[in-house]
Amino acid sequence: MAENNDDFMQEASDDLAAVEFIKDRLPQDLQDKFSDDELFYFLDVISEYYFNLDDSKADKDGNIDIDLFDVADYVVKKAAEDKFGEYDPDEIYFIVDAEMDFAESEGED
Repeated sequence: MAENNDDFMQEASDDLAAVEFIKDRLPQDLQDKFSDDELFYFLDVISEYYFNLDDSKADKDGNIDIDLFDVADYVVKKAAEDKFGEYDPDEIYFIVDAEMDFAESEGED
């Protein structure tokens, strides 16, 4: 049970670090536009997008080319479906791009 709690605490810490990283990377005019709750939601949806990627589209090395605009569009559509809000894909793109930078800085694929 303690291991599950440790995993949960680590994931929460990672998400908080990602949100802070994203906020620091957003253009000045967007830095105060999104709440932490919105950013946590976007992180969950971005993770869902990556989890559901079709492995058959991987190259011979197992890499999948990800179009960040497609990810942003997915986040916008998912937020509308979930009645979480309406967002501009061009603005969400900056969040997706920053999340990718964060993942790369953490050594994730």
